[in-house]
Parts: sequence; structure tokens; C-alpha cells
Amino acid sequence: MNDPARILFLYTGGTIGMRKGPRGLEPAPGYLRAQMERLPQFCDLAEPRFTTPPSRFGRRVRYDIQEYDPLLDSANMGMDDWVRIAREVEARYREYDAFVVLHGTDTMAYTASALSFLLENLDKTVIVTGSQVPLDHAHNDALGNLLGSLTIAGHFEIPEVCLYFGDKLFRGNRAQKVDAEGFDAFASANFPPLAEVGAEFSVGWELVRRPPPQPLRVHARMNPNVAALRLFPGITAEILSNFLRPPVEGLVLETYGTGNAPDRRKDIMDALREATGRGVVVVNCTQCTRGMVSAAYAAGSALAEAGVVGGADMTAEAALAKLGWLLGQGLPRDEVKRRLQADLRGELTEAPATMRFSYRERS
Repeated sequence: MNDPARILFLYTGGTIGMRKGPRGLEPAPGYLRAQMERLPQFCDLAEPRFTTPPSRFGRRVRYDIQEYDPLLDSANMGMDDWVRIAREVEARYREYDAFVVLHGTDTMAYTASALSFLLENLDKTVIVTGSQVPLDHAHNDALGNLLGSLTIAGHFEIPEVCLYFGDKLFRGNRAQKVDAEGFDAFASANFPPLAEVGAEFSVGWELVRRPPPQPLRVHARMNPNVAALRLFPGITAEILSNFLRPPVEGLVLETYGTGNAPDRRKDIMDALREATGRGVVVVNCTQCTRGMVSAAYAAGSALAEAGVVGGADMTAEAALAKLGWLLGQGLPRDEVKRRLQADLRGELTEAPATMRFSYRERS
């Protein structure tokens, strides 16, 4: 435990390292590195460059910062950027004990979800984080998010893609941005945090997925022909049909409540049935933050009869990333549908095969 942990920061951009320019906040190459170098929490002047002081656990963390060119606002991130990050982790996997991806908050949940699928058989900690306010501001959340991520990555082996924000470590594919301005900007409504940071570090080890015995496998293909559509009262069949036209191959349909849609609208159901019949994979996710899709109502069963796949309690971000990843593997459509409904990276809660009414009903 006394040897320094080796951590790699992959700095993609975002608010955390921005500074004020003529048009407002903007990424500045080298600026975040210079800020961190001046902070004693990140640099012990008696040690090699970018080495932290000893933590309360008696361990230092030694880190490197790999800065992307150009630095991107997360609104400009796309699937190719997700694959690039995954490839960077793969290329440096043997050199470092863990990885911290510095990222803008707007699409952070999409990136964390995508990385969870692209990095198969992960047995090291990967944390995605950022901030609502830049590090150079007097009142900011950047310092806490940077330090919390670095401390967790350097001391705890949590072999998952995680998202750290506001003193909480979430499973990456369970997190969503819920606040445009507040420091507690992310939440995970359907799954508790993997860890919480206060005066003590509290890790829910019973929640952490067991590392697989197989070596890391990185997927380098995602199908970009996927989309998301939120149902709304009065939606027309023409809008839906136009949305489902080629080149769309997959759709996350955000429905009401427990996965309901207007089942009395034959034109809507016919449009979905026509699309699924020609191979478009449609996954049903609820618009609600908490809860899951079920077939308890006729309005939800009608979607299943039209060939729509139930998305359980996946977030829309996770469902979109998973759909793009699965379709990118060139799998048969039936296999894509089967895997969509399976728990592959902790992204969904699989419904129990049978309902129990007593603790005595055990096999």
C-alpha cells in the first residue's frame, strides 16, 4: 500500500479546465495542468512532479495528464470520441492502476454508459468526472470532484466504469444529469451509489461487480444509426414513421409511466410494427426517473405485441449507448434484442423469474 498508485487522467475537455475568454468560458490547452500543479493537494514539492502528499491511508498517488487536442465541450462529443477514450484506456492499460476521464457534464452520462459497454472484462477502476464550475473559480466543485476521483482511483479497486460527482461514486451506466446548475448534478434513481465520500470513505462492496477472469476486450465499433424519441400526447403516426425511416436501425422509445403508449392509436402501433418487422430494434424505456418498464397495463403490452423490446429500468442514456454498441457488433437482430434485455454491465435490473410471497418459498 506504500507504493504510489499510478493514475492516468484523460482530459477530454469540459468546464473543469475552462477559463474566461472573449466569448465566455472556453477550454484552454495546458490550463488545467497548470492549475493542478499549483495546488498542494495534487503536488508535493518534495516528490517527483504530479505526486500527491500521503493520504490518510498512507499512500501517495502519482499521475499523468493526457490532454486531448482539441479539447471539447461535451455537447460536441460523439460515438467516435467514446471509442477513442476506450482505445486510450486499452493502450495504457498495463502502465496504470486506474483511469480518470475528465469530461463536460452535459453528455457525461452518455459517455460513462458507452464506456461500460466498450470496455468488456474491465478489472481496473475507470472514473468519469468533471465540474459545474471551473477549477480556477474561488467557489467551485472542481476541486472536490478531482480530489475525490483521484483518491478513490488511487486507493480502491472498483472494477467498473463509474461516474463521480458531488461526493458520490455512481455506476456509470446508472447515472443521469438531473441539475443544470447545482453541485449535486447527478443522480442514480434506480441503483444506490457505489461509494460516498465524507469524513470517511464508504464503499458498498456488495454492490460492486466482481472482476471477470478474462482479459480486457475493447470494442471499437458503434452503430451511429440509433436515435431516441420521447412520446408526447398527440404525437402523430407521420412523425413516428418519419423518425423510423432508414438509416435508423435502432430507437430508444421513451414512454409514459411503466412503459405505456397510446394502444388505442392503431396508426401508432402499425408504424412501430412496420419498423420492427423490417429489422429496426426499438427498446422501451420509461420517461420517469425512477421505476421500470413492465407489462402490467394493456397500453404497455401493446408495444411488446408490436415487437418493441422492454428496457426494464435502464436510463435512456444507457439504452442508447447499449443499442449502438450491440448493433455495432453485427449481431443478428434476435440476439441484439435478447442482450438488450439482459444485465451485461449492471445497467438494468432483471425481473425475477417467479414472484415470491413468503421467505419460505426458497429453492
